[in-house]
Amino acid sequence: MAGLFQALEIGKRALLSHQFGLQTIGHNIANVNTPGFSRQRVQITSTYPETTTLGIVGTGVQVYDIQRIQDLFLGQQFREDNKLLGQWRYKEKVMDQVESLVSEPNDNTLSDLLNKFWDSWADLSTNPNSVSSRVAILEQANLVVNSFHQTAKQLDALRDSVDRDLVNVTEEINRLSKEIGNLNEQIKSMELGGVKANDLRDARDLLLDQLSEYIDVNTIEQKNGGMTVFIGAMALVDGPDHLEIASKVLNRDGRLEHELVWKGTDVKISNLNGQLKGLIDSRDRVIPSYMEELDVLARTIIEEVNALHRSGYGLNGTTGVNFFETSLLTAAGIRINPDLASDPARIAASLSGEVGDNRIALAINDLRNRAVMVNGSTTINDYYNGFVGQLGMEAREARSFTKNYELLLNQTENARQAVQGVSLDEEMANMVRSQHAYDAAARVITTIDQALDTVISKMGIVGR
Repeated sequence: MAGLFQALEIGKRALLSHQFGLQTIGHNIANVNTPGFSRQRVQITSTYPETTTLGIVGTGVQVYDIQRIQDLFLGQQFREDNKLLGQWRYKEKVMDQVESLVSEPNDNTLSDLLNKFWDSWADLSTNPNSVSSRVAILEQANLVVNSFHQTAKQLDALRDSVDRDLVNVTEEINRLSKEIGNLNEQIKSMELGGVKANDLRDARDLLLDQLSEYIDVNTIEQKNGGMTVFIGAMALVDGPDHLEIASKVLNRDGRLEHELVWKGTDVKISNLNGQLKGLIDSRDRVIPSYMEELDVLARTIIEEVNALHRSGYGLNGTTGVNFFETSLLTAAGIRINPDLASDPARIAASLSGEVGDNRIALAINDLRNRAVMVNGSTTINDYYNGFVGQLGMEAREARSFTKNYELLLNQTENARQAVQGVSLDEEMANMVRSQHAYDAAARVITTIDQALDTVISKMGIVGR
């Protein structure tokens, strides 16, 4: 039956409910700058009413949940954008490094040194009997060779650096996966009583956001609160359990490289996205393609110069001599014939062997203008310019995509924070409202207490 004690209970329930509200608001305000935090709201409802002879009488209010405000679609969209940003950001980093190695257009770059090498043959053609002009050719050829060597060596070192990054990224993925598994276990244990482990869920979502930079994160939440995280069709994390990724060392044509496999198996991980995709693409496609183009350029220079030089005569009448060694036809292996370095007079300028004949020197100088590359469709200089142009285009593409996905990610994050982020203005307004409600509930208890005091202390003593 409704009475003063029931009214006192209503006041108590109101105090507790609004106390929860104030505590939750304070928690939100305290975490306004906490990464990954989602604001929380106390959900209250009226308690089950009581039936009396006078009708249905309310029994007050109670807290039935503390809700974590989230937008699941925006959360998934953030991870999709983050995955693509991670891929292009890594490729941009690699392309910037390749550009810095080539460093065109500048003085003493490969294109500049090649032009000086051709010019040195033109100088020899004006005085085909000059030994000093031949020495100058050797000096310029050495500069070209060293430039090829340095660029090839730096590209090779960059490729090794990317391969080492693969190991570091693998370790980071394993660390994040382990922490997500641990949080799954904690969330499952805490939610056995039917309450939501909101802060632990925020921590797990933050780890998933971080993980999405490296791989394609697809998740399914289990009924017990755990989360299953997939890479393709394979479960990277399943409740408290997680699979580890290993970087297996392989020997590919004498080169040691890492391949991603599931730890303890030889099963290769093929469904790669995010930074892992940018890393693998850079190591296996981007850098090797530029190394291959440099090798083609070096091989063509070796073969074309040698073909002309062999047909000519040096000052001492020697012929059939290669200008470059032919043992290694690559940018890293290009070498000047040591016989020429020890005796510059063996450098050919004459086609007939007669004194004053400069046709070989002119022909080698003219190589810069002859279409000897790509099935006779382009010159050596134009091929290298195309190489530099392609490099610049890919670098601009990587920078453009990185910038676009940064903007897209920021827009998605702003939209997500508009839903789940803490607004101090909103929290202060809610605090004032909860404070007034708490004060009013306290006033109800005070009033009921006074009524009870009247009943207990003053009833039945009138006229004594």
